[in-house]
Amino acid sequence: MTPRARRLEAAAMLLLATACWSLSFPVMKAMTLAQQDLLPGVNSWFVSSLCVFYRFALAALGMMLLTAPKLRGLTRKEIAQGVGLGLFGSAGLVFQMDGLAYTAASTSAFLTQFYCLLIPLWFAVRHRRLPSPRVLLCCLAVLIGVAVLSGFDWRRFHLGRGEIETLVGSVLFTGQILWLQRPRYAGNDVGRFTCVMFAVMALCMTPVTLATTRSAGDWVTAFSTGPLLTFLGVLVVVCTFGGYLLMNHWQPVVSATQAGLIYCAEPVFVSLLVLFLPGLLGVFAGVTYANEQLTWRLLLGGGLITAANVLLTLAPPPAEHTVQAPVPPTVPAAGSAAD
Repeated sequence: MTPRARRLEAAAMLLLATACWSLSFPVMKAMTLAQQDLLPGVNSWFVSSLCVFYRFALAALGMMLLTAPKLRGLTRKEIAQGVGLGLFGSAGLVFQMDGLAYTAASTSAFLTQFYCLLIPLWFAVRHRRLPSPRVLLCCLAVLIGVAVLSGFDWRRFHLGRGEIETLVGSVLFTGQILWLQRPRYAGNDVGRFTCVMFAVMALCMTPVTLATTRSAGDWVTAFSTGPLLTFLGVLVVVCTFGGYLLMNHWQPVVSATQAGLIYCAEPVFVSLLVLFLPGLLGVFAGVTYANEQLTWRLLLGGGLITAANVLLTLAPPPAEHTVQAPVPPTVPAAGSAAD
């Protein structure tokens, strides 16, 4: 396979990863609505952090079972990579979650995507070289697209606690993308360092969950019905296993800037999913969750984000570090020697 074909394949896989993450938004919304009757008056922080804790704890357990024969070969570099990804990712989630309580959802959606500017800015400062006009144009198109899609209003914007925390979260997500891109981690086993990453993210969410716990029984009650357990299973299998394994394997094949722009397609997928999925999830969970309507914002904003990604994907690779894709997560046959 030619390098160009390899990059196109990687871009397609990262787009699939973004679609997997996008599914979490309507699923978590339906989950929250279903939990309101089970846990009246409970702290919303508890519900959110408990879901994230269960999601990554179960994912870590699943990865341990799948890669158990190979975990004996876990290296220091794989531990360092997994810990870094887990710390950046969990800290970013905490700031994003708390910031959302103090700002509008549209503002949060817009500011979170600022990593598409922070990544090329990082490389410009580090290498003392301005990004190409094509990269700058694509970044601008993505930001405008996200602003249109989210309904962001500059006239109402002010830099308060919510906005600052959301920007801090975006910086941390930038760190996660760049950490995965480090050349020193080329050749690491995806299954092993992803297992470490999931475990670290679950551990980091534990203090938040414990601090907001009203009653120990709420940990069980929150997922005591079939629909809620199904939603949690979807989050673990599709949004966590699917999304992060695809990201960890394929992102190093493309540049960090291109990866950041691809991930900005998340609100496009969310806007498409909420056209039909809420009604289905609501019926399944026995709650009222209405579908949203197709608007000009989705067509214009989504079009700009899509055009920017196509333009950058078809361009020659930028002068940034791309590294060899990590070793895919394989499970050796019984009796085989560990690495």
